[in-house]
Order: sequence, then structure tokens, then C-alpha cells
Amino acid sequence: MRAKFNHYIEKLQDKITSKLAQVDGESLFVEDTWERDGGGGGRTRVIENGAVFEKGGVNISAVHGELPDSMKNYFKVETGQFFACGLSLVIHPKNPFVPTVHANWRYFELYNSEGEVQDQWFGGGQDLTPYYLFEEDAKHFHQVCKKACDLHDDDFYFQYKKKCDDYFWNAHRDEARGVGGLFFDYLRPNEKFSAEKWYDFVTEVGDHFLEAYVPIVEKRKNMDFSAAQRAWQEIRRGRYVEFNLIHDKGTLFGLKTNGRIESILMSLPPHVQWHYNHQAETNSPEEELITVLKNPREWV
Repeated sequence: MRAKFNHYIEKLQDKITSKLAQVDGESLFVEDTWERDGGGGGRTRVIENGAVFEKGGVNISAVHGELPDSMKNYFKVETGQFFACGLSLVIHPKNPFVPTVHANWRYFELYNSEGEVQDQWFGGGQDLTPYYLFEEDAKHFHQVCKKACDLHDDDFYFQYKKKCDDYFWNAHRDEARGVGGLFFDYLRPNEKFSAEKWYDFVTEVGDHFLEAYVPIVEKRKNMDFSAAQRAWQEIRRGRYVEFNLIHDKGTLFGLKTNGRIESILMSLPPHVQWHYNHQAETNSPEEELITVLKNPREWV
């Protein structure tokens, strides 16, 4: 399974970076391969200063080795090796009417001292972070998420949509990071779903990513915007940074397992603002977004 999923994310990285570079039309992804001290490595691809995408990364990694003490405590084991592979992407567009998007699909194995698999699971999801609310965009993104889920279980969308709303919650701000999508973790083999079935589900979501996001980009990328709207985008990006550095488990896992810092912090946008006690103007489009972020909605 580890070889099968690793092969899948390699092909998915090619597919996603090729399509996004085509959408941008100006910049290409620059590739950087790296090795991890302790075992494994990855392939980072970054696009910057394009016509559409100000910064974006689509990274894959496959790392392995002895669990560090912090992760042994987290998984409640005394000894053991681990293997983890996955694809993680974050795309920050220039135009404030085009939403930021994040996605991740990953697979994890945990071994005992004899090298036997003791645990295995999948995780991942995808979520949308707009700076201005277009309801049809949120509905489209969620509808594609639901379509992928429904091919495997009618309950998955509603279950993993709720988990996404709960996970991407900036608790210190009492608001969501965005309008959500899907989030799932610890998808272990059980009586109903084998590892192969979980693989089929997770890769289904991955295969639907471009369908969920690209039509939104194409619809909004050429809209005119003002300096004030651009400033609002940068202020909201500050909340994105706060979530990633304070709450995100993937960032914390990478830091605690001696991950590659450039790849871990690839998700951070290049231009961000923090204003003291900034408040959106009453009855403005900016306030409309904040209202939705404080009260997550059902989009499908």
C-alpha cells in the first residue's frame, strides 16, 4: 500500500502542477528535490509571481525512520518506526476575488521493533478560503466534494464536511479559516472498509480536486479589484498564517519529525498584513464574509 499510494501522489502532483501552470499562463512550477536526515525525502514544486498565482506549492514527500520522542508520546507507543507519504498543496492567487485553496492526501504506517505493521491509516481533504464571498463558488466546491464522496458512501460528505468545519477553526479568533470542504483522518481498515477501499475513496477526492477549484479560478481571475480590496486580502491572509502556525497538525508534525522547513512553511503567503483591532465596515462585502466565517453554513 505504501508503494501504491506513493506512486499515486507522484502522478497527481504532475497532473495538478501541469494544469495550474496552464491556468496561470505565465509562470511555471520550479522543482526542488530533497532528502530528509533520518530517512526519505520529497519533491517540492513552487510557482511564484505568476499572472494568476502569487505563490503556490504542490509538494510530495515520503519519509520514514524512528519516531521522535514527541511523536511516541502522541501515538502512545514506547518504540517503533514510521512511514508517512502524502501530497500537500496551498495556492495563493493574486486577485482577492479568487480564493486560496488547500488540499492534502496522506498515508501513514506505524511499525513495532520487529518491523511489523502495527497501524495504518489515511487522511486528507481539501478546503477553500475566499476573501470575498461568492455563494455560487462555495456551492460548486462543496458539490464536487459531495460528488466524490457519494461514489463511496452517502454519509461521507456530511460527516467529513462537519469535521472540516471543526478542524479549520481559528479558536483564538472564534471564526473559521474559510468556507470549508472535507477533512478526514485516521481512516483505518475495518469490517466495512478495507485499506484498498479507503485508498479508492481518498484517491477519488484527490482526482476531483481540479474540478472543484479550477472553474472558480477561471471565473474570477480577470476581475478588476482595488487597492483596498487587495489590502483586505492581505489582512485575511494573516488569519491563514495564524491557523497554520498555531493549530495545524500537519505543520506541527513536520516540525516535530525534523521535516524540511522550506516545505513545511511553503503554505505561508508572501504578502500579509496585521492591523491592530481591524474591523470590517458595517454592511460591507467584507463583513458579509466574516459573518459566514463565524457561522459555518451548509452549502449543499
